[in-house]
Amino acid sequence: MGQCYGKVNHTGVNETTTSNATATTTTVVVSADQERTPVPSGNGAVNVPSVKNTPARSSNQNPWPSPYPHGVSASPLPPGVSPSPARTSRGSTPRRFFRRPFPPPSPAKHIKASLVKRLGGKPKEGPIPEDRGAEPEQALDKSFGYGKNFGAKYELGKEVGRGHFGHTCSARGKKGELKDQPVAVKIISKAKMTTAISIEDVRREVKILKALSGHKHLVKFYDACEDANNVYIVMELCEGGELLDRILARGGRYTEEDAKAIVVQILSVVSFCHLQGVVHRDLKPENFLFTSGGEDADMKLIDFGLSDFIRPDERLNDIVGSAYYVAPEVLHRSYSLEADIWSIGVITYILLCGSRPFWARTESGIFRSVLRSDPNFDDLPWPSVSPEAKDFVKRLLNKDYRKRMTAVQALSKFGVITYHPWLQDDSRTIPLDILIYKLVKSYLHATPFKRVALKALSKALTEDELVYLRAQFRLLEPNRDGSVSLENFKMVIDRLYDPINLSLKSKMALVRNATEAMGESRVPDIVNTMGSLAYRKMYFEEFCAAAISTHQLEAVEGWEQIASIAFEHFEQEGNRVISIEELARELNVGPSAYSFLKDWIRISDGKLSLLGYTKFLHGVTLRSSNTRHH
Repeated sequence: MGQCYGKVNHTGVNETTTSNATATTTTVVVSADQERTPVPSGNGAVNVPSVKNTPARSSNQNPWPSPYPHGVSASPLPPGVSPSPARTSRGSTPRRFFRRPFPPPSPAKHIKASLVKRLGGKPKEGPIPEDRGAEPEQALDKSFGYGKNFGAKYELGKEVGRGHFGHTCSARGKKGELKDQPVAVKIISKAKMTTAISIEDVRREVKILKALSGHKHLVKFYDACEDANNVYIVMELCEGGELLDRILARGGRYTEEDAKAIVVQILSVVSFCHLQGVVHRDLKPENFLFTSGGEDADMKLIDFGLSDFIRPDERLNDIVGSAYYVAPEVLHRSYSLEADIWSIGVITYILLCGSRPFWARTESGIFRSVLRSDPNFDDLPWPSVSPEAKDFVKRLLNKDYRKRMTAVQALSKFGVITYHPWLQDDSRTIPLDILIYKLVKSYLHATPFKRVALKALSKALTEDELVYLRAQFRLLEPNRDGSVSLENFKMVIDRLYDPINLSLKSKMALVRNATEAMGESRVPDIVNTMGSLAYRKMYFEEFCAAAISTHQLEAVEGWEQIASIAFEHFEQEGNRVISIEELARELNVGPSAYSFLKDWIRISDGKLSLLGYTKFLHGVTLRSSNTRHH
């Protein structure tokens, strides 16, 4: 639904639109053809071109021209800061990315078509909205059931931002708990709601804002009202500006220590959203606001207009987000919570070096760069950035979503299972990771042969490499004998958050963490699939086998050595004669896979080889049949 907030720009005039304006109110959005790079002025200050009334998700003109117009070769970046590798050629992204026709067809055509369906007109620039297919013309119900007494409760102030679907104003409460308290009001015009999809977007945004509550880095939702013309979403007023503004004010990049403080806040709120079963889908610097102008002010995540509830094992297929921050699997139309982690990786890259990891002149060019190219870690200032920071970013920007860290793992001192000191803070409380539930569920449904293989893998890890898993195990509050059962997974208490929704009295999972969002996304349902734990106990050794992600291990340095040690344990405790047919059944594949499965079995004794063992742990990748289609 566009941005919740905009900002007031007092840079004077916009040469391309007017010569008389002394101050303009703008909402700045980076689109496919826009480059928000700080431009050093003669006195060393950073000037950002201003735009008059630029809509949050549309623009008829290009307010920020390409940084390389014809005949100009100088980079607008500050001295010593290298541009993104995709910006080094004139007129296009590097030719090496486009030697052959690009399969599959670029999603850009699909996205522009979806914009026509959503907006009912010419496709415009901005965040990529959802496409749920064409709808027959019908009378639209624009009654939301919200309160009708907005004018009696709030006094509107000046406009602080403007977007395609409406604008945001400051306001003050007239009565009740919000009396005399400054708030922000997002005003969405019902006249702009020309499709059932756009109406549903507003309903879902309010529903998510109302359902998510209690985290210090999440914008507070106060109220929703409506009248014949508009919907009013009343929220916390954040007066410190966007994260993007502060990046620009610092000359395009943060110091490494300051970047850590920003990334920790982002990971903290995203891990909370993911635990509740909410995927944001539009994480970018413009959607993080500071509560005040102070350097140590808290950041708040805003704009849930493209967010959605997601079940633990669900995959979405809507192509949504902002082009520079969209994950590869989103373009492949099959994604989950990991898409947000990719966006955090892009933000971290920008914080550390001042340029985007993927850039092109067109939307389709950006997508090709995301799918085909790798971020540049060689040019300035990357040689002066710590190896830990570079490794951290690479772990978030892994194109295989299964190998990315979760938000909780990124916050942990030991990351997935290996030492990762970049965000090290022994005093930080680590929250529960929803990934643990998914992995334990898969383990409980696995065959005995697969469980033995996973147990061997867990024995190859050192005590230091198990710190993250031990922390997660402690959050399950083991019984006196050191075991956990189904009841522990139901009653688990994450001490990071205070009780949020006291109306939830049932003894279901994550009670102390639960918001209404968790019910909407049906997160507690995953416990119902772990029924076998009701009749037995699981000790830490088996928990490690159940909660280890083979794919994440494959992404760490030293995986070959870990796999070799694990195979030695497997040879002693579980390797046995297995036929190609049985191996195919283990992997849930048909006879067409026999040709390569035969290479996994030793000719000498009919058992799995080292290659076969590692391939068996990895599994055979099949297109998911659990994608949500609209």
